[in-house]
Amino acid sequence: MPDTLVSMGELAVTDAHDERLVTLGLGSCIGLALLDRRAGIAGLAHIVLPDSGGNGLLNQFKFADRAVPELIDRVVALGARRSMLDAVLVGGASMFAAIVSTMEIGARNENAVRNALAARHIAVSGAATGGARGRSIRVDPAAGTVTFREAGGVDTQLHPATKLSNRTLQEVA
Repeated sequence: MPDTLVSMGELAVTDAHDERLVTLGLGSCIGLALLDRRAGIAGLAHIVLPDSGGNGLLNQFKFADRAVPELIDRVVALGARRSMLDAVLVGGASMFAAIVSTMEIGARNENAVRNALAARHIAVSGAATGGARGRSIRVDPAAGTVTFREAGGVDTQLHPATKLSNRTLQEVA
């Protein structure tokens, strides 16, 4: 099964049952997966920063305020039903512990994505966020699953619901 790599500031959607969406090396970035499991449609965004400040015409999808609504629009245009969308978040790590807490980009990214989803009435059904390690995310629309791998770890299924769903790794630790 081929993988479509979603790099920093990019997003992709698919209804192909022989394709997976993948983002590698999420540090403070957020990988946002949207799935309509019944329709077999999925989307993935690699969000780098919380807010565009009204700018960002170039590489606009690196910002949560631009990427979240665009990803929703694209999966819906492909046939997903907004009311059936599940959101899964991976990443948002604190990669640089020595930096002042006001610079916690990972936490700010996660909050921005959660707020943008909540404003559009889309629930977060799973999250592996926080901590100090990078992660990768893999979305399989055919199986309706989202898995993540922490740096140096093994693949862990996050969606459908597992014991980590709706809780960050910080809360589990």
